[in-house]
Amino acid sequence: MSIVTDSPVWRPFTQHALQPGAFKIARAEGAWLEAEDGARFLDAISSWWVITHGHRHPAIMQAIREETERLDQIIFAGFTHEPAEALARRLVALTPPGLDYVFYSDSGSTCVEVAIKMALGFWRNRGEARTRIVALEHGYHGDTIGTMSVGARSPFNAPYEPLLYEVSRIPFPSRGREQETLDALERACRDRPAALLVEPLILGAGGMLFYGADTLAEMQRICAQHGVLFIADEVMTGFGRTGTLFASEQAGVVPDIACYAKGLTGGALPLAVTMCKREIFEAHLSPERARAFFIRAPTPPIRSPAPRRSPISTSGRRANPPPASRRCATCRRRGLRALRPMRASPTSASSGSSRRSISISCRAAIWRRSRSI
Repeated sequence: MSIVTDSPVWRPFTQHALQPGAFKIARAEGAWLEAEDGARFLDAISSWWVITHGHRHPAIMQAIREETERLDQIIFAGFTHEPAEALARRLVALTPPGLDYVFYSDSGSTCVEVAIKMALGFWRNRGEARTRIVALEHGYHGDTIGTMSVGARSPFNAPYEPLLYEVSRIPFPSRGREQETLDALERACRDRPAALLVEPLILGAGGMLFYGADTLAEMQRICAQHGVLFIADEVMTGFGRTGTLFASEQAGVVPDIACYAKGLTGGALPLAVTMCKREIFEAHLSPERARAFFIRAPTPPIRSPAPRRSPISTSGRRANPPPASRRCATCRRRGLRALRPMRASPTSASSGSSRRSISISCRAAIWRRSRSI
């Protein structure tokens, strides 16, 4: 089997003393990765939950090829381009109503970091000293300083503890103990925090922990009652992974700020967005430049110099087919044929008083929703 052991690459989440080698993949298609010697690997984790429609989806690949002939990186301060404008309008139409503004960035970590800064800027510009973030126990939101701060403390971020800021944590709403979470949130909100940050319905990297839509709805209600901003981190749950296009939809919740990434481009290119309600955007409008939103997304690690807000990235997203729940019967049949080699049954997980069939792999979810056709 083709394994690289003398690479200069420092791989993520890897202890090289225990795992010095890596399988060398030569090609990918659909649900499968293929090594140089022909060995095949079923990509059941969707390459960390990003490959929504299978590797190298023809429509996405073609859109990327075409865009490279027109544009690459375009400075986004004072300039724009049609792919970014078209994608933003499409996202406003697809996401829960009220999320009217789109801020482009380059990764899940970055878009959550942007959300936190939006919330803090909102209160600062309103002249209110509200700086504390409330977060859910066991949560994971990324690997930047801000997102590690709001995430669970663990060996992953222990070396950086001196840099992390304190947040208020409420217990995870385990089945039968949801009221403890709601009571803790109620107490935390009395101290006038800036925002509550949650992963809706599923805590992914925190251990695939599930909780009910009714609990999510009640958390949002408590925040609204106390004037606390509600931030939904849908980096993992967005774009069809929970059976609806966005997990928040199952609770009838419209976040004040929402974070989307991973499946946004079907995994073909790095792209993320932070979306917000009009009042968040308007709080940063002022004749004073100091009240502007001073955030610049970094350039993603790809061979093209295209940032996440580049024409190439946004064109890839525009070509990204909607999940099976929003596709026509013909598209779903095509998706079923493409997934036929993968016959693993999706997992079923308990959530509050109800049970939902949840797929860890997006492709398994498409197969599950398509097999009735």
